Amino acid sequence: QVQLVESGGGLVQPGGSLRLSCAASGSFFSINIMRWYRQAPGKQRELVATITSRGSTNYADSVKGRFTISRDNAKNTVSLQMNSLKPEDTAVYYCHADLKLSSWSVLDAYWGQGTQVTVSS
Repeated sequence: QVQLVESGGGLVQPGGSLRLSCAASGSFFSINIMRWYRQAPGKQRELVATITSRGSTNYADSVKGRFTISRDNAKNTVSLQMNSLKPEDTAVYYCHADLKLSSWSVLDAYWGQGTQVTVSS
């Protein structure tokens, strides 16, 4: 059974930094694209950052220049370094991965359980 487990959330003051991590475990063949989403109270879930297996990245305009996504393919992990945090960054952050369970299977989408990030003084 494949699991994505996030860690690193918490409470931080405006202007501070946090680093989120997500580790994929279980039996699978490969991981394709990995993403971070977030969902604030009363709002829709939004895509924050994307990274391909080759390391190409893309960011939401609201986090460009402040957040950095990275991955370690050998460890099946993805991280999100968040700097210059703002109160509007407060949300539950979710890890997402497109992966193949076997060489002949199609890509399946998996979600982590989410980790709370609160930016407040």
